[in-house]
Amino acid sequence: MVAPVVMLVLLVMPWVVARILAWWRGVRFQGDSAMAIGLALVFVFAGIGHFAQTGDMIQMLPAWVPGRVPLVYATGALEFCIAAGLLVRRTRRLAALVAATVLVLFFPANVYAALVHAPMGGHAWGPVYLFIRAPLQLLLLGWTLSLVIAGASHQEPVGRSAGPPR
Repeated sequence: MVAPVVMLVLLVMPWVVARILAWWRGVRFQGDSAMAIGLALVFVFAGIGHFAQTGDMIQMLPAWVPGRVPLVYATGALEFCIAAGLLVRRTRRLAALVAATVLVLFFPANVYAALVHAPMGGHAWGPVYLFIRAPLQLLLLGWTLSLVIAGASHQEPVGRSAGPPR
């Protein structure tokens, strides 16, 4: 049950620190980079679980899923790639879109894991765990989509030059 708390702290802490620093310095707060760092930390934390607790992660998937071990490793690597993409402003929007897709697509595995009481990250609590996991997943998804929206608002229109009009 510790994993959701760790994820929440990793997600929010960079934003809180950046907010305090902006207030301290007396500058306008722009939180999208801090939000991206927090989300990247969550994806690194989740990705580590794929390699450090592979056996438990495998139990989150039904036995009929082929190649469960390589799949667990591949999804862990994907989570590391998402984290890296979130940390680079130029790739942040794409990484956030991929992250949102992953959050939606991986949620059924969390439901399955709770139903079979998989011993990973609180799933052993059974379906009750979904009362914690589902709101956390919605928070992560909302956080991620706000990065997509923030990234869209920071994009410069295509064809616009940096110099003065001629």
